[in-house]
Amino acid sequence: MEKKELEVIDGQTVDSAVVDEQDGDAENKYVVTFTKPFVFEGKTYEKIDLCGLEDLAARDMIAVNKIIERGGTTNILPELSLEYACLISGKATKMPVEFFQSLPPREAMKVKNKVSGFFFSED
Repeated sequence: MEKKELEVIDGQTVDSAVVDEQDGDAENKYVVTFTKPFVFEGKTYEKIDLCGLEDLAARDMIAVNKIIERGGTTNILPELSLEYACLISGKATKMPVEFFQSLPPREAMKVKNKVSGFFFSED
C-alpha cells in the first residue's frame, strides 16, 4: 500500500505533493516535520503547517491565557510553555487542541519551539 504524505493547512488535510508543487513548503518556516508519521482520528500526518500563527490576533493570545489561568496555572511567560503552544497551535491550524496534546514528546517540543520562536523572533 502506498503511503500518502498528508498535512494540515487551514484546518484541511491535504496531500503534501500538491502543496509542494504549489508553494514549496521546504521554504515555509512554519512547517514542523514529524520524525515518524503521527496518526490522529484515523488520519496520518507527517508534518503540520503553523502558518496560521501569522493570522492570530492579541485576542487569541488573551483567550489562551484565560484558559490556562482557569486551569490554575500561573506562569510569568506562558508563551514558553508547552500547554500554551498546544492551545495556540490549535487556534492557528483550526485543529482540535487534542491533536497537539496527543503528539509524542519530541514532536510536541518541535511545535513548542516553533511557536515560541514565532513569538520571540525579530524578523
